[in-house]
Amino acid sequence: MGDGTSARRLEPSEVPTPERILDAALASFGSRGYDGTSLDALGAALGMSKQAILYWFGSKEGLLDALIDRSARELADVLELALVGADGGWAKVEAVVRSAFRLAGRRPELLGLVREVSRLGPGAALRLVSALQPLIERATAFLEAEMDAGRLRRHDPTILLLASYSAVTGVATEVEVLRALGVEPDRRSLARRRRALIDLLRAALVPAPMPG
Repeated sequence: MGDGTSARRLEPSEVPTPERILDAALASFGSRGYDGTSLDALGAALGMSKQAILYWFGSKEGLLDALIDRSARELADVLELALVGADGGWAKVEAVVRSAFRLAGRRPELLGLVREVSRLGPGAALRLVSALQPLIERATAFLEAEMDAGRLRRHDPTILLLASYSAVTGVATEVEVLRALGVEPDRRSLARRRRALIDLLRAALVPAPMPG
């Protein structure tokens, strides 16, 4: 668009009501948890009634479903951009991990929601996986091709994706566990955790150089 309006940040009063509700739900579900968030409290924080939330989403479960769908689109967009922008082999794997950690620093509530969804049982988790399925299939095909070409060590691509997902989500968002281990979850420690995970994945995936 040539008028420049698409780049302007919307004022809070200009954000459509459903998006305002989803933003507030993301912040609360991602920090307090789904069970720890009531629609009454969510409505009070937004300056609206519980009935207004129900008008747009029907139920608390409907709000969660809509939030999962929107968050999956945002997560897929971020990771797709990393996949497109990097070279092949290890460089692409590292780019995706770095992108996920940047997202954790910029939008901690988003990865907090991903963590929370995994705790809510198969219904919510399957909805998230289904929304991310095209990205998962592309990532699996990429890993298989790189392994076949010898640029990455041979592993089960599905298990590798699951382990990487769990590692990134846990290392980036498990605040209570990190504090129990004596790690303060600030931006500096986030950068250290990112480097440590990248080093771990590199050691597991990058083949040793052939003896010359």
